[in-house]
Amino acid sequence: MGHEQPSHRVQNSIRKRIYSPLFLVFLFILPVVGCPLWGQSGQKKQLTAEDYPLWGQLSMDKIAPNEEWVSYKMSYTEERDTLFVRNAVNDKSYAFPTGDNSVFTKDIFFVCQTKDTVQIVNLETGKKEILAGVSAYSYSFQNNLLLLSVASAENKRSLIIRAPSGKTLAEIADVIQYSLSPDGNQLVYTTSRKIGNAVSIINLATLKMATLITKATATNDYDHFTWHKDSKAVAFYSQSKRNLIDGLWLYTIANTKLWQLDPSNESSFPTTATIVDNPRYKMIISDDLEKVFFSIKEKTLPSTETNNSKVEIWNANDKWIYPEEQQYGKFEEQPKIALWQPKNGHVTRITSTELPSIMLSGNQQYAFLSNPKSYEPQFDFQGPRDYYIQNLNTFENKLFLSKQSSFYQDIIPSPNGKYIAYFRDHDWWVYDIKHNTHTNLTIKTGVSFSGKVHALKSDSAFGCTAWSKEDKEIILYDEFDIWAIKSDGSNCTRLTQGRESKISFRLADNPKKGKWNSLLDGIQLDALNLQNDLLLRAEADDGKTGYFTWTKGMGVQPLRYTDSFINGLNYEGKKQKIFCVEQRFDLPPRILAIGNSSEAAKVVFQSNAQQQNYYWGKSELIHFQNSKKENLKGILYYPAHYDPQKKYPMIVSIYEMQSKELHWYTNPTLYNESGFNQTVFSTHDYFVFLPDIVHEDENVGPSTLDCVTSATLKMIESGLINPKKIALMGHSFGGYETAFIANLSPLFATAIASGAILDLTSFYLTVGWNTTKPDMWRFASEEFRMGHKTPFANRSDFDRNAPLASIEKLNIPLLLWSGKQDTQVDWRQSVEYYLALRRLDKKNSMLLYPKENHVLSNPINQKDLSERVLQWLDYYLKDDKTAAWITNGIEK
Repeated sequence: MGHEQPSHRVQNSIRKRIYSPLFLVFLFILPVVGCPLWGQSGQKKQLTAEDYPLWGQLSMDKIAPNEEWVSYKMSYTEERDTLFVRNAVNDKSYAFPTGDNSVFTKDIFFVCQTKDTVQIVNLETGKKEILAGVSAYSYSFQNNLLLLSVASAENKRSLIIRAPSGKTLAEIADVIQYSLSPDGNQLVYTTSRKIGNAVSIINLATLKMATLITKATATNDYDHFTWHKDSKAVAFYSQSKRNLIDGLWLYTIANTKLWQLDPSNESSFPTTATIVDNPRYKMIISDDLEKVFFSIKEKTLPSTETNNSKVEIWNANDKWIYPEEQQYGKFEEQPKIALWQPKNGHVTRITSTELPSIMLSGNQQYAFLSNPKSYEPQFDFQGPRDYYIQNLNTFENKLFLSKQSSFYQDIIPSPNGKYIAYFRDHDWWVYDIKHNTHTNLTIKTGVSFSGKVHALKSDSAFGCTAWSKEDKEIILYDEFDIWAIKSDGSNCTRLTQGRESKISFRLADNPKKGKWNSLLDGIQLDALNLQNDLLLRAEADDGKTGYFTWTKGMGVQPLRYTDSFINGLNYEGKKQKIFCVEQRFDLPPRILAIGNSSEAAKVVFQSNAQQQNYYWGKSELIHFQNSKKENLKGILYYPAHYDPQKKYPMIVSIYEMQSKELHWYTNPTLYNESGFNQTVFSTHDYFVFLPDIVHEDENVGPSTLDCVTSATLKMIESGLINPKKIALMGHSFGGYETAFIANLSPLFATAIASGAILDLTSFYLTVGWNTTKPDMWRFASEEFRMGHKTPFANRSDFDRNAPLASIEKLNIPLLLWSGKQDTQVDWRQSVEYYLALRRLDKKNSMLLYPKENHVLSNPINQKDLSERVLQWLDYYLKDDKTAAWITNGIEK
C-alpha cells in the first residue's frame, strides 16, 4: 500500500563544492585544429598497402542546439580514433583523441569523456577544462547542468552538480548510483550512509530541497531506477544483502507519494516466485501510472536428478530441437511478466508457460500474448502463432488472431492503444480492440504492399512505419510511396508520388530514436502529426539517393538528391539546417550542412582528403538482361589507373541484389572479414563486377548461373576486359553460387568460394549453431526457395541445385576457405568439397582458420586471407607465379 512521504532537507548531503585531490581541474585555451580540404593535387601516386593506414572511417556524432557545430569521429585500424568538433559556418575545429560520450550544452559548450576524464570546452573561446576521476556523467539540457560522478579521497563517490561554464551548485556525497529523468528535471539517487542506503530525489530546477524517498536501512540496497516516459514517476527495486530482490517501489512526482510492494506481505504475490531483474524485459511504468510491469521467476526447486551424466536427450516429440529448447525454450523456467497495481497492491501474473510471449498496447491497457511453439515443429525460421488479447483491468483473455506471422514487423500495436495492425495474405489489416473487428486496409488501394525487401528472402511487407495522432491513420509503404490510411479503412491517401518517377520514398530515421523502439516482445511506432513537415529519404533505380521534405498540400521538395549515396541524417530541434553524410565510390564520405532548398549544401568536413593524391577508380551502373529478358543491373568498378588502350582482368563477385551499393565508399585495407575489397582490387589493376541475381523458386542454382553468365557476357562484349582472365568469387550464399557456377561455366579462369554451402542434402540436415535451429528453414521461403520439398521426396530438385552434384565438371582451380568455428555454415561443408575435389584430382586449395567464425575477426587472419586472395588472383589472372604456396600446393 502507498503512504505519504514528507520532504526533508538532506543533512550533510548537498553542500558547496569542495575540491578533492582526485578531482583535478585544468584551464587553458584549446588549440584550433586545421583540417585538410578537398582541393587541387599534384602528380597522382599508385596506392600501396603501406598507404592504407592513412584511411579512417567517418561517423557522425552530434549537432549543437544552435546548428552551427557538429561533432564526428574518425576511426582508424591502428587505434588513432579521434573525436572532432567543427563549426559549420567558419570551419573552426577542435580535436579530442579517443574522445567519446559527447554532448553539446545549451550554452554551446562541448563535453566528452576519455576513460575517467571529462573535457569541457567553451566553443567560442577555446577555453578547456579537464576533470579527472570522473567515472560517468550526464547532462540536463532543460536546466543546463552537468552531473559528474567523481571519486573522493576516501575512494567514495560524490555527485557534482555544476554549470558547464564552471560554477558548482552542489555536491551530493556518497552517491552509489543515480538516474536523470527523461525530461531532465528530476534526479533520483542512492546514497550510502553509516546505517545503510537511502533513495532521494531532487528537483534540478531549484536544487534547494531534496526529498528522502526511502529511509536508510542496513538490510537493503536500491537499484534499477526506471522512469515513467513523461517523468511523472520513478520505480526501483530493493535488494537484500544476499543480492535477492525483495521489494518494488513506485514514487509519483506530482503528489510525492511512495508505493511499496513487499512480496512477503502481499497475498496476491505468487508464493512460489520471486522478483528478478530480467535484462530482456525491463520494468515498465504505464502511461496512466496505474500499473508497473516487472519480472518474476519460480524459486529454485531441489533437483530430483540422480544421474550425473551430461547426456543430451533429443526426442522426436520435442516441439524444438534440443539446443533451441535450451537457449530459448524451457518456458516453465523462464521469467514471467507480472503486473502490480500500486493503488490496491494487487499483483497478477500476465505471461505463463502456455503464453510466454508478450506485447503491450500503446496505452498499456491490453497485453497481446502468444506461444512461439504454437505450430511447432515446422520448418520455417519462425512459425506462425495464435494471438490472445488480455484486458489488463479485468484480466480476461480471448483469441483474436489465429496462425499469424510472428515476424516482429508484421504485427504492430498502435501508439494510443486502439488498434493492432498485422500483415497477412499480402495485405495490411487492423484489429479494432474496442469493437472486436478486423478490417483489411489495403485491398482496395490497387497496389501491392509487399515485394522484395530482405536479402535472400521471398516477398515481405514493405513496412508499417508510424501512425498519425490519436491512431486516426496508419502510415504504410508500398514499393515506392508512403500511404496514410484511415484506421477504419474508410479512406486512403498517397502522400508521395514516387511510383511515377520510380523513386522510393521512406520516412527518414529519427537520429535520436533509431529505427525501432522495442517494448517487451513488440515494437513501438511514433505518432506523427501529418499537419507538420516530414523528412523523407529517397532512393531511385538509377542510383540516386537523398533527402526530401514533405509538406501537406505541397508534396515533396528535395533537400539533397543526387547521384551519390546519402545517409546519416542528423539535426536539432529547429531543423533550420540538416546534416548528412554523402559519398561515392570515388568520393570519400563527407559531412554536408543543408539549409533551405535555395542554398547550396556546404561541405563541413571531407574525410580521407589524401585520396586526391592517388589514382582511384570509379563505379558505373551496368544494365543487362538474363535469358528470360528480365532487366537487371550490376556495378562495375574501374581500375584505379585505367588505360582505355588496355584490356584488364576482371573479378566477378556475387551474392544477390548488390546494385544499391553503387556509390558506397570502401576504405582500402587488408583487414577484411571475407578477403574482398573492391578498392584494393581496383588499385591492383582489376575490373570488379557485382551483378544482380534474380533467384527462381526451386531453381536457385540454374537461375544464378543464367544471371551471372548473362552479366559476364555483357562485360566481355564491352571490350574492356580480357575474356581469358576472369575470376569468380563469393562468400556464404555467394560461396554456394560461386561453386555452382564454377562447375558449369566456361567463362572463368578461377574461382574462390568461401564459407560456402556445397552439399544441399547434408546442409538440409545440419543444425545452425548460431540460430540453434535446423537449417531446414533456409530451404522453405528463404535462400534456397524449395517450399516444402525435401531431399527425401524430391532429391532431383536438390541435386539440380547442388554444387556437389556437378563437381566432376569443375575444370578450373578453386580456392576454398572457412573459419573452423563457423556457426553460420558448417565448416565441414568445405572439408567435404575439398575431399571430393582431392578424390577427383581437381586443382584446389583450402584455407581453414582456427578460432574463426563465418567471417574472420582476428586482424592477423584478416590480413593473411586478403594477401592470399590477391596472390591467388594474380597467379591465375596475371600469370604472377611468385606465390610458392600455390605452386607447391597445386601446380607442381
